[in-house]
Amino acid sequence: MSDQNTIEPAKPAGIRIPQDFGAGLFLVLIAAFFLWQAWGLPRGTLRAMGPGMLPTSIAVIMGAGGLLLAVMSFFKRGPVLTRPHVRGLFFVLGGLVLFGLTVRSFGLVVAGPLSMIFASFATEEVRPVEAIIFAVVMTAFCIGLFKYALGLPIPVVAFM
Repeated sequence: MSDQNTIEPAKPAGIRIPQDFGAGLFLVLIAAFFLWQAWGLPRGTLRAMGPGMLPTSIAVIMGAGGLLLAVMSFFKRGPVLTRPHVRGLFFVLGGLVLFGLTVRSFGLVVAGPLSMIFASFATEEVRPVEAIIFAVVMTAFCIGLFKYALGLPIPVVAFM
């Protein structure tokens, strides 16, 4: 008999894609947190939306997606769970914190490029010249959008 006709023994059921299962649970936890935070806000109706409609809707959609991702991890095979990359987390979150600390003191002209260039070092493949060009173009776009198109009171240039 050939090996092609043999039947593999049944494997125990369990999590087959640990990365998807972990990501799904993480999304469900984030959704539960945001749902808890938005719970007291009036949701209103679809004709007259309240301040709680958007965060509640997004939390429900994100939670459903996370649940679906976690459930699907039982049915397909995939890569094992790997160690998280701390470098990316440090630089991306650090860029957000840097923006928050500098936008009122120095304005969007300084805070935008500074935080984007800092966050671009989240990858080892960063090219500083491209990061600077991207930061300047995106900052100009953000100034045009938020300050002029939407009229938001964001300081463009502010020095202590």
